[in-house]
Amino acid sequence: MYTTIVAAASESNHSLLVPEVPDLFWGSVGFIVVIVVFIRVALPRLNALLDARSKAIEGRIDEAKHAREEAEAVLERYQQQLADARTEAGRIREAARDDAKQIRAELVEQAQAEAARIVAGARTQIQSERDAAVQSLRAEVGSLALDLASAVVTEHLATDANAQAFVDRFLEDLRIEQSTQDATR
Repeated sequence: MYTTIVAAASESNHSLLVPEVPDLFWGSVGFIVVIVVFIRVALPRLNALLDARSKAIEGRIDEAKHAREEAEAVLERYQQQLADARTEAGRIREAARDDAKQIRAELVEQAQAEAARIVAGARTQIQSERDAAVQSLRAEVGSLALDLASAVVTEHLATDANAQAFVDRFLEDLRIEQSTQDATR
């Protein structure tokens, strides 16, 4: 059978590039049937698939937009909280500085009060020692005056030379007594 078809084809004057009219007709009918089936069956399914895919993509885009808006809102809240935290930290630093200044002022005030108390105590002690020294000096001066008066009464001061020698001796006794007191202090 194959040989007869090949023999018939070889006997006719048939071109391989230009089809015969019946081949062209039946090829066109087949092509139209395939196109109609494709348009009626495959194209609606393909369109439905593309529509579903398009809707899914749009849904994902909407979800992505929503997620982006939420992320931006979260970022904005975070930045606001961060700004609030920085403001609060600045306020706390300022409060700490104010507290430190107040504590320093209180410590300076306490130190000044303590220094004033120590100075007052020292002045009181100096005054009491001065008063005691004045009392001691008065007692000594009184004692010296009595010694001088008794020496004047007992010694004869008839001449100026005797009087001058007596005063010189008295002053020398005072110097010696003063130097011994200074040495004991």
